[in-house]
Amino acid sequence: MDGATSTDDTKGEARHPARLRVPPLMGAALLMAMSAAGPGFITQTASFTVLYGASFACAVVVSMIIDVAVQLNVWRILGISGQRAQDLASRVFPGAGQVLTAFVVLGAIVFNIGNVAGAGLGLHDLLGIDSRIGAAISGCLAIAIFVGKAVFAAVDRTMVVLGLVKIGLIVALVAATAPPVGQALVGTVSPHGLPFLPILTLIGGTVGGFITYSGAHRLIDTGITGVDNVRRINRGALTGILVACVLRIVLFLGFFGVIAAGQHLAMSSDAAGSSFLAAFGPVGLHLFGLVFWAAGMTSTIGNSYTTATFLRSYAAPIRRHMHRTVIVLIALATVVFIAVGQTPQSMLVFAGAINGLVLPIGLGIILWVALRRRDLIGRYRYPPVLLAIGVGAWLFTVYAAVVSLTSIGSIFH
Repeated sequence: MDGATSTDDTKGEARHPARLRVPPLMGAALLMAMSAAGPGFITQTASFTVLYGASFACAVVVSMIIDVAVQLNVWRILGISGQRAQDLASRVFPGAGQVLTAFVVLGAIVFNIGNVAGAGLGLHDLLGIDSRIGAAISGCLAIAIFVGKAVFAAVDRTMVVLGLVKIGLIVALVAATAPPVGQALVGTVSPHGLPFLPILTLIGGTVGGFITYSGAHRLIDTGITGVDNVRRINRGALTGILVACVLRIVLFLGFFGVIAAGQHLAMSSDAAGSSFLAAFGPVGLHLFGLVFWAAGMTSTIGNSYTTATFLRSYAAPIRRHMHRTVIVLIALATVVFIAVGQTPQSMLVFAGAINGLVLPIGLGIILWVALRRRDLIGRYRYPPVLLAIGVGAWLFTVYAAVVSLTSIGSIFH
C-alpha cells in the first residue's frame, strides 16, 4: 500500500473498468468515517440513549464539534506536509513519533479484537451461527480484501458497499420509529442529568486513537498532498466529517425513537439489537446483525490499515509489504478472539484510557507545526480561525485525558 501498490491499483482498475471505482479522496473520507462507526460506537450509543434519553443528543453534538475541529486540522497539516503523524512528530520532537506510535498501536490492537468480535456477533444475529465461527469467517473475508494487487481499490469498494448498508438500515430504523426530533433538539441545548462520562466515551470511540489519523494517512498514500492540494484536502476532510456526523445523528435518532415510543430496553450490550427488534419485529434482529457485521468489518479494516501505516516507519519489511502487515494484524485479532471468546473488559478500559492520551499528544504536536514549524508545511499561512478551533479542541482533549487516566487505575482495584 505504498507507491507500488497505488500503481498496481491503477492497473487493476484499468483491466476491470466495469467495477465500482471510488475516487481516492472519497476513499480516504470513507475510511475515516466508517472506521469511527464500529461495534463499540453502536453499542455505546444505544446504551447511553437508553440511560439518558433526549439529553444524550448533547453528547452527540459535542462529539461532532470536537470531530470537526480535530479532523480539519489533522487532515490539513498532515496533508500539506505529506508526512504521516509519527514521521512529522519525530521531526518536531525527537522520540515523539515513537511515543505516539506506541500509544496508537497498543490501543488499536486491543480494540481490533473487539471489532472482530463485533463482526462475529453480527453474523450470529444475522445467520444464527456461533460468534467464534462468525469471527473466523469475518477475519478471512477482511484478509481476502488485502490479498491481491489492487488493494486500495478493494478497500475503497468495501467501505462504500458496507457503508451504504450501515447507513441505509439505520435510516430505515429512523423511518420506522419516527423519533420526536423536537425533544432531541431540546435535549441538545438543555440536557438533564448528563455526566461528562458519555461525552468522553463517545469522543474517545469516534475521534481518538487510530481514527484520528486513518483518513489523513490514507490521503497521503493516494499522493494528494502539498500546498497546491489544500482545497482537495479540505474537501476530503469535510466529506468524511459529514458522513460520520450523519451516522451519529441517525443512529441516535433511531434508538431514541424506540425509547420515545414507550419501549423499555434493557441497559445492556443488547440494547442496540433490541431496538431493531422492537422496530421491525423478528426480522429486526437479522437486520441488526447485518448492521453490526458491517460495522465490525469496516472498523477492522480501518484499524488494521492505520496501525500498519504507523508501524511502516520503523521496519523496511513493513514498508515493502504493507498489505501483509495488515493481514497479520487482522489474523492476530481474529485468533485472539477465537481463543479467548471475548475481549477482556479490563483491556478495553485500558485501551480506552490510552486513546484518551493519544488525542492530546498527537493533536498538540500537529498544532505546534502550524504555530512554530511552518517550515514543515511549505511556509503555508495557516488560517487563524482553524488554528483557534484546533487549540480549543486540544484544551478539551487535555482535560479529557486527565479524566481518562483515572480509568487506568480502576483496572487494578
